[in-house]
Amino acid sequence: MKNLFLTILIVTFLGNLGFSQKKSKMSAAAPMAMPDLDLNTPEGAIKANRKIQQSLRDGENCWYVWEGNVFSRIPGEKDKLLFTYIAMNVRSSKTVMDSIKGYGYRHVSKEILLYLDPVTKQPLKTWKNPFTGKDVEVLHIANDPVNAPPMFAKTPGREYKFSGRVQDGMLFSLTEVPLFYSNPLAGEYQDQVGGTYQAMEIFDFAVPVKEVIRGDKDKADDVVVAWTRVSKWLPWMEMGDKTGQMIFSGLGKKMDSFDKMPEMLKNEIKTNPTFAGYETAPPVDDTRPNETSWTYYKKWAEKKKKGAGK
Repeated sequence: MKNLFLTILIVTFLGNLGFSQKKSKMSAAAPMAMPDLDLNTPEGAIKANRKIQQSLRDGENCWYVWEGNVFSRIPGEKDKLLFTYIAMNVRSSKTVMDSIKGYGYRHVSKEILLYLDPVTKQPLKTWKNPFTGKDVEVLHIANDPVNAPPMFAKTPGREYKFSGRVQDGMLFSLTEVPLFYSNPLAGEYQDQVGGTYQAMEIFDFAVPVKEVIRGDKDKADDVVVAWTRVSKWLPWMEMGDKTGQMIFSGLGKKMDSFDKMPEMLKNEIKTNPTFAGYETAPPVDDTRPNETSWTYYKKWAEKKKKGAGK
């Protein structure tokens, strides 16, 4: 009985194998549907954020473009429109897994911001400072890289949570980034006499919720972003200790290709050596220190001094 039972099993297995092979030739099996993201779970929430910011595909480039205005804010004085601007950021990401923290990812990017004449809407080369009367050379933002450390879904004590809201089919997300660090242009006694850099950056995102949670989409495409920054005077403005700050405001969207970017940005990237390579994000394993307007200015100013000394 045992041998007969074993023989029946073998014949049945071989028969089923043959039939399954023939069947597979006639009709391919339906692909397994990916489940939608659950915003109430740490992994669902962090993947939703990644889909808005970049893509779930490692190394895929995504672009954001935004435009806006820059105002001065001095106590007791009327605010002044100093410039308009156009900006872009190209970014990518990489999946990072941890045995305790679970799913995570690392963000890498580069960014450009061109200061424009409010009337002609063309990039400025020099600017007459209305507060000092000086003509100064304009240094546009060219930060490469602007990366972030890995973030995880289940970091002990602070699991990732969806912090936005869903309303009428739209997902709204607000991110506030307070900045406070030693100013690269100041001396070694900043704790004693000041000189730290303080600013606030605010990012508001709006996107159809289906774009974010759909399991069959690697990224959200139809994303609108609003950006606000409150900061100190830019170093190239040569404002010294004058009291006051700058307010940047802007509105833009996520782009699905470099070719769809505004012509002004594409032209600068293709023809201006300063912006060479800004078509694509840094490598996802990039380990360089981040660039800021302040560190970039310091390098530019030191290079200029060396050039003047020759």
